[in-house]
Amino acid sequence: MRTSAKITAMRPLLKIAAALVLTHGAWSAEHPSAPFGNELVEARVYLPDPANGYYRGTRFDWSGAIHSLVYAGHEYFGEWQQSDDPYLHDRITGPVEEYRTDNKGLGYDDGGDRFLRIGVGVVAKPAEDDYRWRHTYTIVDPGEWTVRRGSNWIEFIHEVAEPTLGYAYRLTKRLTLTPGRPELVIDHTLDNTGRKTIETNVYNHNFFVIDNQPTGPDFAVTFPFEVTADREMDGYAAPSGHQILFQKELPPDESIFSLLGGFGDSATDHSFTIENRRVRAGVRVTTDRPLARLQFWSPRTTVCPEPFVDLRVAPGQGDRWTIRYEFYTLD
Repeated sequence: MRTSAKITAMRPLLKIAAALVLTHGAWSAEHPSAPFGNELVEARVYLPDPANGYYRGTRFDWSGAIHSLVYAGHEYFGEWQQSDDPYLHDRITGPVEEYRTDNKGLGYDDGGDRFLRIGVGVVAKPAEDDYRWRHTYTIVDPGEWTVRRGSNWIEFIHEVAEPTLGYAYRLTKRLTLTPGRPELVIDHTLDNTGRKTIETNVYNHNFFVIDNQPTGPDFAVTFPFEVTADREMDGYAAPSGHQILFQKELPPDESIFSLLGGFGDSATDHSFTIENRRVRAGVRVTTDRPLARLQFWSPRTTVCPEPFVDLRVAPGQGDRWTIRYEFYTLD
């Protein structure tokens, strides 16, 4: 089965991929979503929709927000905070990405009254002292979204142009559940269709919610290098060799954050595992590009290594990178 749908700036009320969601009852009653799966994994992903999408903020790329992925009876993604606000900057689920240029949006410092958020569209730039990363800006042009899918994959294409600033791009993200394996592969291609070079970095926030287990000593996060942290994590967690280990459960309304170091310039360092010993479930994440930066953030409800990749794409050129998620159970 293959289905496609488009939404453009001229038709903001058109339901994206309506044919995908009308047959799925309560799952799609409020926000458009679509299932995909293989012999071992079942997943469901939200669809980008300026009118009815689950997420309509301007921080994260709207594509690929998985709100359920089940393997061997274990849930890996889902709600991590209580909010009904689709415009809240981080009201989103699953492996989601944010693009930053000098920690801002693309073209923010180029002058003018608008800039780009890759994966979102063209947004208005108000009079303000500096970029506000938690702020949801007004979307001037959501661009054009195309969604295609098969039984075990779904592909999102986002095309945006801002001729005044000279930026334009085509972002393609394809999520595939590898046949016969408990593996999710996310392939990205960023094509520069404008006249200016796109310089940005991108990180995946991940938002793992493994069986709704609280962040605490049952979790361990492991890296292929001796990991360091640039600050204390309030006695809740600390580096230990190749791992981040938790000393005690995080209470509600508390979170920890650190910049992690110790990695080199090889793509082999762009890898980590998260395991929960209580429910005996784990995930291994690998990327085919070197780490540019590594952040770690966790409240009580989600564990989030945030690995960054640097991108520099000249006009008429493209760049590609791939993230793999291998889901497993502990013996």
